[in-house]
Amino acid sequence: MSKELKILKIGIASREEMKTRTLAIARGTHKAKPDEPKVWFTSMESLAQVLSTKNRLLLELIRRAEPTSLKDLAALSGRAESNLSRTLHTMERYRLVRLDTKAGRMVPRVPYERVEMNVSLGL
Repeated sequence: MSKELKILKIGIASREEMKTRTLAIARGTHKAKPDEPKVWFTSMESLAQVLSTKNRLLLELIRRAEPTSLKDLAALSGRAESNLSRTLHTMERYRLVRLDTKAGRMVPRVPYERVEMNVSLGL
């Protein structure tokens, strides 16, 4: 029995396209399909900032080391807690990390093994 990978599907769309899509879903004229992106970025540049090499290494570190706190992650990564906190909150907005609170400490988790991207070539 093979384990199914948890995949986060992301898309690139303008704010106007996202608004139109959201309104269509709210009106009931569009039903989101399971294979559609769950997270949207407004540009390749914004995606590249969030999924920079440095941030992908951080995601890998979180998955492998399973730090028990932000302080633990700061020690493992060599990054300042304040910097990590900002980065992790940004990643949480895009569902790349989950920030749990245990015993008053923020515990980062990476809920996905992969990210798949859906990009329209119609500029």
